[in-house]
Amino acid sequence: MTSDPLLVGIDLGTTNIKALVFDPRGRIMAEASLPTPTHYPRPSWAYFNPEELWQTTLTALKQAIDQLNKSGLNPKQIAGIAAASFGETGVPLDAHGHPTAEAIAWFDQRSTPQMDWLANHIGQERLFAVSGLPILVIYGLCKLLWFKENDPDAFARTALWLNGADYIAYRLCGVPATDYSLASRTMAFNLYDRRWAEDLLEEIGLSSHPFAPLASSGTALGAIRPEVAKAVGLPDHTRIAVGGHDHICAAFGIGVNRPGEALNSFGTAEAIFLPLEKPLTDPIVGHQGYTQGLLSVKDQDYYFALGGLYTAGGSIEWLREVLSGSLLPDQLIDYATLISEAEQVPAGSLGVCFLPYLRLANPPHNDAKARGAFIGLSTDAKRGVLFRAVLEGLAYEVRLCMEGILAHQGKTSPDQLYVTGGGSRNSLYMRIKATTLNQPVTVVDVAESVALGAAIMGGLGAGVYRDVASALEAVHYNRKQVNPDSELVDLYDHYYHQVYKHIYAALRPLHHQLYDLQMQRVGIGD
Repeated sequence: MTSDPLLVGIDLGTTNIKALVFDPRGRIMAEASLPTPTHYPRPSWAYFNPEELWQTTLTALKQAIDQLNKSGLNPKQIAGIAAASFGETGVPLDAHGHPTAEAIAWFDQRSTPQMDWLANHIGQERLFAVSGLPILVIYGLCKLLWFKENDPDAFARTALWLNGADYIAYRLCGVPATDYSLASRTMAFNLYDRRWAEDLLEEIGLSSHPFAPLASSGTALGAIRPEVAKAVGLPDHTRIAVGGHDHICAAFGIGVNRPGEALNSFGTAEAIFLPLEKPLTDPIVGHQGYTQGLLSVKDQDYYFALGGLYTAGGSIEWLREVLSGSLLPDQLIDYATLISEAEQVPAGSLGVCFLPYLRLANPPHNDAKARGAFIGLSTDAKRGVLFRAVLEGLAYEVRLCMEGILAHQGKTSPDQLYVTGGGSRNSLYMRIKATTLNQPVTVVDVAESVALGAAIMGGLGAGVYRDVASALEAVHYNRKQVNPDSELVDLYDHYYHQVYKHIYAALRPLHHQLYDLQMQRVGIGD
């Protein structure tokens, strides 16, 4: 029992929408999670219905509040709420705040023609010099151009373009705003001048007017709407604050903000987060597909570089579904069984390697046409072999991605590597990762780091914390170090250099042929 103020962090994720109630020390008091409603109308397309996102969030909030009541705590203690979300998904709204169209999912591929147009008419160097980003199909700018060309009526009615977390905050309190970390995922934000890139947008034929006002994370937006408070059982005095991009909120929540540190955040996607003293200006960074951004919390600025795997946990879930022959959660093979079987397989997965490009290539390969692959298959490749190969492939890919971005800082490895997220509970994967990297990894025991980071921002907005330093000092969590297996370091190093680093280049021509044939068949962009 506690009389302290309570905070709510909302995690609008690719797989689940979560609402968690924390005390000021970061302890979970109540939680609820519901599947993120996602629609897949055709190959390479995916979208969210904005109203479904909102209603699912409301339900998760209500379930968390009900759980809080049952535990004997008073919801009136809730002082602040903030939301974190996936990046690159924009919700288009009209002048009255009503959706004008579906919200294209961040991983949707339909705007490939618009990405190609930007590459040909604006150019990678120009876009990188403004946004610090490579040209990728996922960014909001590509999606806006797709709307303009393919749904002009909806585009003409769109007065506001909100990122996922912005939309939830807007529905909670009625005030539109976006933080710098989510703005950094639009390709319409000038990273160096900290403003919307009006000149670039004008050059492209767009306006900056639909983009929300920029605000630091942790900024108070206003009180919760009375009708929302009543619907979910929250007090009217609850303050809504600006949140941010999910992986960036996770890094903030566990205090990874100093250059030299790195955070490997493992969820459906796997982020590699590296704090920077200032943005990198070498255009090669963009050509390799690495991204950069700015997190500003209560006017303290943190620049960062971001790499990672678009389908990390997604690769594991895909394999579970394939091996189970079902998409139903209660019919999937449990993790413990797969891990146990994989532990019986020798390191190297009996010569099977997995390339985890199930949506597109990861940095340093900026390639939207790349796809995943198993190589080295034989009749010996049973379930445990395939699962271990996936884990090893993910670890190899983390090493490849991390080495690429660290090279721009004259480093080969971070001074300290932290790991968090659901995948960090897989002890086998943590051992494989530490051994593949030949570096100790510190597993941060925070079950829901994204929601925790958002909740801290909500606490800053509500005045629960005096400043960033006192907020991070108040939060407590356990850490566990996982060391490399010295007997396997050389083996994994050999596989990495002699096999894994060559798979992408060897398969690239075939994957491009397959991609082009598929796009012709489904008529993408028509």
